[in-house]
Amino acid sequence: MKIMGLDVGSKTVGVAVSDAFGWTSQGVEIVRINEDEGEFGLDRIAELVDELQIGGFVLGLPKNMNNTLGDRARASQEYGKMLSDKFKLPVDFEDERLTTVEAQRMLTEEADVSRKKRKKVIDKLAASLILQNYLDRKGKLTQI
Repeated sequence: MKIMGLDVGSKTVGVAVSDAFGWTSQGVEIVRINEDEGEFGLDRIAELVDELQIGGFVLGLPKNMNNTLGDRARASQEYGKMLSDKFKLPVDFEDERLTTVEAQRMLTEEADVSRKKRKKVIDKLAASLILQNYLDRKGKLTQI
């Protein structure tokens, strides 16, 4: 079963997908949204769910550094509810603290990607990191 990883922001949703075995994550695309106008990109997500044969979702949960939930975390939870209601698929959350920072570091230090190009891929890479962290954590739990 493939899992879709999502990094939900106020203007974009980064999308990643796992392989069928649930071992690896790969960035797919960035979906533009507009929270203020009630446009959440669900039509495009639906196309991807069908095309990629998705069996569940993992959303980044941007907790505060003190482990509390702020406005963005609550927005992610609401997005997860929308996905659950629309697709009737399982939705899980993965702590995403510092994944965007890690993605920025990877693109600047390791890949030397320009600022202009980083902006185009950062959310997709963050979604991939969120999903990979989830897959790694789940894999370790099943080995116990």
